[in-house]
Amino acid sequence: MVNNARNHFLAWRLPLLVALVTAGAVLSWRFVRQDNPVKADSNLAESFFSANFVRMGATTDQTIQALQTHLKESPNDWASYSQLGLSYMQKARETGDPSYYPKAEQTFSKTLANNPGDYSAVGGMGALKLAQHQFESALVWGERARNLNPNSVYGYGVSADAHIELGQYPEAVQTLQAMVNLRPDMSSYSRISYIRELYGNLDQAVESMQMASESGEPKQENTAWTRTQLGNLYFNMGNLQKAEEQYQYTLQGYPKYIYALAGLGHIRAAQGNYSQAIVYLTQASQKIPIPDIIIALGDVYQASGQSDAARQQYNLVHVIQKLYEANGVDLDLEVALFNADQGYDPSATIAQARQAYTHRPSIYGADVMAWALYQAGQYPEAKKYSELALRLGTKDALKLFHAGMISLKLGDSDKARQYLQQALAVNPNFSLRYSVPARQALAGLNPPPVK
Repeated sequence: MVNNARNHFLAWRLPLLVALVTAGAVLSWRFVRQDNPVKADSNLAESFFSANFVRMGATTDQTIQALQTHLKESPNDWASYSQLGLSYMQKARETGDPSYYPKAEQTFSKTLANNPGDYSAVGGMGALKLAQHQFESALVWGERARNLNPNSVYGYGVSADAHIELGQYPEAVQTLQAMVNLRPDMSSYSRISYIRELYGNLDQAVESMQMASESGEPKQENTAWTRTQLGNLYFNMGNLQKAEEQYQYTLQGYPKYIYALAGLGHIRAAQGNYSQAIVYLTQASQKIPIPDIIIALGDVYQASGQSDAARQQYNLVHVIQKLYEANGVDLDLEVALFNADQGYDPSATIAQARQAYTHRPSIYGADVMAWALYQAGQYPEAKKYSELALRLGTKDALKLFHAGMISLKLGDSDKARQYLQQALAVNPNFSLRYSVPARQALAGLNPPPVK
């Protein structure tokens, strides 16, 4: 589906914090000035990348090559193995190639076998497990990193991300508060933005992501990432103009950045310009064929009447899933949602979603369970999971649409009307696949007044 609700396939969130009031939790920070943000040295925090390589402005490929050459001459330099592992992680992020994950794990393991207290390797292992969607393991590594060095924020970020994916939201809030108290920068700001988004505070989420983007160095991938996430927030709020401004601005500093290209593809699709949407999404998918973009491209082909081309894209999803799984990445939850949308074997889809939910009992996991059950006609149980998916007050149009359709099937017209109105109010273009059905269902619940 074409919706910019966070990339759930391999988008490594660097999410942030200001004043978020939740049930019993208040997030605030001691000193954050938007006109003087803390600069971030690299995507993996200041203590991680080799300072010399960063100062020289080396590319990730140059950094990997230099470290490999150095390690041939100094094979017992365990700290450099950690740096190499982190460089492999960054390369995976830049290319979408999961084959770098086993390489990263091998180098981290080599360091840890000889120096179990190496903070970079411990934190790197946490980041690796996040990328592989092994969140319980990621939390263990994140907590280990925090215990090793309570004054470094990187371990806090790993723990916070794992808490969120495990549905442990109060714990995530507490961890983020400690993180931002230590260092208000891109990494903490963007995470605060995300937790605010989850709690339905979209204006504050935008404010925080703006601060994250301003704290990054120009022309670096992590800065491009935060600007793209800001564009995604605007898109999810139905503001196509501001979303496009952010995507275009991103591309000025980081040309051909796939997430910005994909964002423009989503906008063109929402505007009904399918030919241009196909151009942007094809450019992005050819650079890095990640499932979100492949699915979006398939949806545009389908909407434009090119069913065969759509089917080719959809068939790629399971091929890519196998590639990711071969490199330790768990995509059960994401693929279960795709299978539910496609109407594949309902029983198998439910089993897949249920298995995924046991490992990722987040609001996203609950939403996928709800939709898989809906597609199988199991509406009462679907309602239970839909309520879990909305328990934080998240203003996610897709989740609200799911809830509305479930309520409609259960004969609760008032609830169905409420959810569908909310979905379309949040973002009338939330999905190329479902925006029109949402409007049609709502119209059926609101017959014209009798004259």
